[in-house]
Amino acid sequence: MEKTLYQIFKTFFKVGTLLLGGGYVILPLLQSELVDKKNWIDDDELCEYYALGQSVPGIIAANTAIFVGYKLHKTAGAIAATLGIVMPAFIAIILIARILEEVVRMKFIQSIFWGVGIGVVLLIYLAVKEMWRKSVVDKFTCWIFFITFILSALFKAPPAALIILAIFIGLWTQYQKKIEYGDKEEE
Repeated sequence: MEKTLYQIFKTFFKVGTLLLGGGYVILPLLQSELVDKKNWIDDDELCEYYALGQSVPGIIAANTAIFVGYKLHKTAGAIAATLGIVMPAFIAIILIARILEEVVRMKFIQSIFWGVGIGVVLLIYLAVKEMWRKSVVDKFTCWIFFITFILSALFKAPPAALIILAIFIGLWTQYQKKIEYGDKEEE
């Protein structure tokens, strides 16, 4: 399928309209649209862009859209994807801001939000499952997960510090592999 700026904007606008619950639910939505339906990127690329989107400051959904859009159509694609992903939320805020206070008090609406909350939990589960399948692939990565989980859950370590720590561990691991394989190639 063609990757025009309009198509990029339209696809991310569609994802943005379904994006309830924040950036953690974007992974299954993007996988359905970009990987399964349009074949613009593959699973590994999406997982990498999502991880990068979490690693830099800002909104995860917008950051991921920037990386995917840039891959598809360079700077213009990044702009189109970002506008597409944030435009539905912007429009919704503008249209609903005045009436939201009264609407939220309605029992029917509270029931709807409860149901949406359950759906968001399911989408977060699917995102975690997908990231787990791609990221925790051996004993070493399982230990990294376990250590960061303990640091986060028990010691309340800041997520940014854990991400930076994981980046340095990844770089160190790649450096060690390069040294190990480099030595074997010279023999």
